[in-house]
Amino acid sequence: MKVAIPSRDGHVDDHFGHCEYYTIYEIDNDKNIRNTYTVQSPEGCGCKSNIASTLNADGVTVMLAGNIGQGAFNKLGASGISVVRGCSGAVDEVIASYLGGNLTDNAQMCDHHDCHNDEASAINVDSLRLV
Repeated sequence: MKVAIPSRDGHVDDHFGHCEYYTIYEIDNDKNIRNTYTVQSPEGCGCKSNIASTLNADGVTVMLAGNIGQGAFNKLGASGISVVRGCSGAVDEVIASYLGGNLTDNAQMCDHHDCHNDEASAINVDSLRLV
């Protein structure tokens, strides 16, 4: 299994789509880290870049992220990469927590940037009101 963490200076970057690089951990069947390396982050926000397909081609199946938008979350999911949101701290501590079963997804989406994916957007028509 391979796990990716959007990183900056050895810590989880607060925003998936603007990280400096991705730290990749290769994990064996006994949950031991066998290898660690980095993949440079492409330009552009996560939902408009090719990072989901790049990480998928590299064999990544899990993303441990801080904040992430709906578009990037959907693209990763469509590429077979499950996402755990709300991670923070040093990447080595985050992967240790994940491998120990101590991380849970906070189910929150980032919506404070201009990277929108129309396919990911949903409008609840019951909440609309004509003026």
